Amino acid sequence: MAQLSIYLSAIAANYKTLKSKVGKGCEVACVIKANAYGLGMAPVSKLLYDHGCTHFFVATLPEAIELRMILGDSPSIAMLNGYDDEYSQLYIENNVTPVLNTIDQLNTYKASANNQNKKLPAIAHIDTGMNRLGMRANEIQSDSFDGLEMKSIMSHFISSEEKDNALNEQQHAIFKKVAFNFPDIPKSLCNSSGIFLHDSYHYDNVRPGMALYGLNPTPYQNNPMQPVVKLDAKILQVKNVKKGETAGYNATHRFTKDSHVAIVDIGYADGILRSVSNSANLYYNAIACPIRGNVSMDLTIVDLGNIASDQMPKSGDMMEVIGENQTADDLARDAGTIGYEILTSLSRRYERIYINP
Repeated sequence: MAQLSIYLSAIAANYKTLKSKVGKGCEVACVIKANAYGLGMAPVSKLLYDHGCTHFFVATLPEAIELRMILGDSPSIAMLNGYDDEYSQLYIENNVTPVLNTIDQLNTYKASANNQNKKLPAIAHIDTGMNRLGMRANEIQSDSFDGLEMKSIMSHFISSEEKDNALNEQQHAIFKKVAFNFPDIPKSLCNSSGIFLHDSYHYDNVRPGMALYGLNPTPYQNNPMQPVVKLDAKILQVKNVKKGETAGYNATHRFTKDSHVAIVDIGYADGILRSVSNSANLYYNAIACPIRGNVSMDLTIVDLGNIASDQMPKSGDMMEVIGENQTADDLARDAGTIGYEILTSLSRRYERIYINP
């Protein structure tokens, strides 16, 4: 069985780093959607709450309800994917703040608040150019939020990991034009990478996700965050291969010399994306061992040709998938994707070990 080690102390340190980056006047609200990016909503949220986080973002209503059951009544929980009037009572019973993404949602939610004769909490999402969720700037009127308890007005950067991308300031200008018509409503613009762009983008609260979990929010420079995960997988078999033989399904790799291979107990059902076939490495004693052939559902073949014969691993030894020699971002690069996908694909089949010295 593969073993996933999650360093809670590193998550706490990353949270502290982000707080120091934005200063005392800005709240750090933690995004823990998708099971805390694959690392476990319960242990991660409890840790962050214990370290002072009182505002959390999730994507869906079931996630919000699960988090409320974990953390109790105190923290603020906001749901990014909008408001559905069919479940209006669940928002109220679980004290969930919807992020309102359309004018229809806004009007329906205001009607619900009026029917209950109370100001319900809400966050308004302004689409400043991504063309994903959010209301257009020209849809917002001076009385749009009357009757609601507005927690913030937010938007989301398109390319904040690209520090010199002109879209960042273009979005900021659109956001300011709307948000500053409502001086009494808090403002939120930054995701993880946005925090590192410019202090003027921080406003009243920021919403980091990936940076908490050790992914690099500044790919143009060294990662300012501490690594959070270590993933090791067990070798099930070591065998000889001959020059001219092939590896795995569809024979996508042919060996050019005699070698040894390890069959490793991990595959695409475990989140090792099939796109790393013939392109990434696993590591044994800090030595790179290339993946050969197509990754299977439960198994991966790696070439041990870089390892001296007297140091050859054996069945039962572990190989590093993510760790000191290869970060989740490194693995993502070789897979042609982003670190987010690597973390959120981490399988429930792993033995999870939470480390908090």
